[in-house]
Amino acid sequence: MSKNLKQTLFWLPRLAGIAFVLFISLFALDIFDLQLGFWGTVVGLFMHLIPSILLAVGIALAWIWKREWIGAVIFAGWAVFYLISVRGFDWTVYAIIAGIPAVVAALFWIGWVWRERIRE
Repeated sequence: MSKNLKQTLFWLPRLAGIAFVLFISLFALDIFDLQLGFWGTVVGLFMHLIPSILLAVGIALAWIWKREWIGAVIFAGWAVFYLISVRGFDWTVYAIIAGIPAVVAALFWIGWVWRERIRE
């Protein structure tokens, strides 16, 4: 396995996961349009950012503890949860909000299966 492929397999799921977390975090900004006051905005912002926080924790556990399977489980769990719980959108919404985490989960899983080859 070449050095470039090893580095790609190591960094791609982490960077794609971070990019996805930043993307879904943008949707939390709509709380500022509701004029809820300070504490209402803080609570609403926290509620909107719970998925981002959970996915960020999954990335941190996979990265710091070098347990890619945790990232795979959390991102796959998010994709399945979103598909089961959310209804009434166009298929493109499902492809973006559930498809991207499924791909990230697959990348984390590949990194976990091939971890000895990647880290040698």
